[in-house]
Amino acid sequence: MIERIVIALAALVTCVSATALTYSVAANERACFYSQIDKQGLKVAFYFAVQTGGSFDIDYSVTSPSLKVVLDGEKERQGDFVFTANEIGEYRFCFLNEMSTFAEKLVDFEIAVENEARAELPVKQAGNEQEEASLVEHSLHSISGKLTSISRSQKYFRTRENRNFSTVKSTESRIFYFSVVEVLGIVGISVFQVLIVQFFFTGSRKGFV
Repeated sequence: MIERIVIALAALVTCVSATALTYSVAANERACFYSQIDKQGLKVAFYFAVQTGGSFDIDYSVTSPSLKVVLDGEKERQGDFVFTANEIGEYRFCFLNEMSTFAEKLVDFEIAVENEARAELPVKQAGNEQEEASLVEHSLHSISGKLTSISRSQKYFRTRENRNFSTVKSTESRIFYFSVVEVLGIVGISVFQVLIVQFFFTGSRKGFV
């Protein structure tokens, strides 16, 4: 039974290939990444989230080997998509920051090619052992799905944390500069009042008082 669990785990690991990256998209840049699909009908999962920069939004597009647009969007903060690859070849995943003139965007993204075909556990005998093997296989796939869900939740919370931290930092910066302007204004008004008083009490101008 332990042998079968190990084999099932190995088969489960090999049925998904994924690439997770963090990339800084400069202003007016178009950044593209590629994934090779060797078989029709595979599920491709595409996830991205803008961590920092501007309004935390970016344009994106996904095109097939025949240059057909599979997915696209404008000014999106994050996306989580799954589509079926109906063509064999190189799929292109692009991020476009062309609407920004100076702000660069830090983007976390993941491209995963998922093979839906489940590996079958070797069964030497029928009966209880076969039922137990099926239960183990079902449990392994259930655990895999839950781990994927947890991973996505962690990425979502990380994105929210980064955005909230950026908001707090921006608010602190505004408060600081507003305080500096306020202090300079108070000092300026005080100096102006002193000059006015000196103007009225200096030399021949005393008669104006």
